[in-house]
Amino acid sequence: MWVCVVLAVLAAAANAAGSVLQRHAARNEPAGGRLTIGLLWDLAKQPAWGFGVTSMVAGSVLQALALAAGPIVLVQPILIGELAFVLVLTAVFRRHRLGFGEWLPVAGVGCGVAVLLTALRPTGGDPLTVSAAGWVVGCLATTTLVAVVVHRGATVAAGGRRALLLGSAAGAWFGFAAVLVSAVMAAARDPSVTVLSTWQFYPAVVAAPLGFFLLQNTLRAGSLTASQPGLTLVNPLVALLWGVTVFGENVRGGAWVFLELAAGAVVVAGTIGLARLPLLAVHERAGSPSS
Repeated sequence: MWVCVVLAVLAAAANAAGSVLQRHAARNEPAGGRLTIGLLWDLAKQPAWGFGVTSMVAGSVLQALALAAGPIVLVQPILIGELAFVLVLTAVFRRHRLGFGEWLPVAGVGCGVAVLLTALRPTGGDPLTVSAAGWVVGCLATTTLVAVVVHRGATVAAGGRRALLLGSAAGAWFGFAAVLVSAVMAAARDPSVTVLSTWQFYPAVVAAPLGFFLLQNTLRAGSLTASQPGLTLVNPLVALLWGVTVFGENVRGGAWVFLELAAGAVVVAGTIGLARLPLLAVHERAGSPSS
């Protein structure tokens, strides 16, 4: 289990590095554009974006390894720590010494996630035992939700509302991608089963570039304050719902629910607090055309 936790933490750190680099590159592009392939072509010309993509790929590999070592309900909440790593990396790059007010939400997120996972204590569950009906209902519900939110986000003007909608949609999509990867990695543990023989492998391959494309537009849709809470928090929420209702993973109920809700509230407050820190706002302006 500790291997799973370490791999998930490393995945969060790699994703954070990718986010910092990709956000810098995205802010060099004019704001307000729609979802286009041309956006990716422009971004591909920037070295920072390339390094960010490489870091994100490394994070995806580490996440897949974590999912192979533990339940999805354990892995995905740890990735909430990505935003804390974004803050720390931004401070390092700008040679800024973090103060108490900046470390406080970092500690809140870290402690909140630790208490939440301790209270949940997820065990069991097996994606390979899920019925065809369970997969169909879960996939249709998730993809429909994401499509509706993306459509709504693409039809509103650039700014906080679009960033919130696209960030939430991207978070839900990455959570769904993790669900597919979790099933693939579960199959990979059986030496008699090949990864290519699992049907989840093929939608996972499609889901990865779609999520990547959505993320690029989320990064430039609006401020970090608006986009990051949805991007960060919806991901583990989708994974939690899939893990408990579809995969059959067990979490503690009863009086533990109160502690789980309290820890979740601390995580949400810490994430919003991190997204509103001036240092991250400065980081966004540093990559804008006006800088």
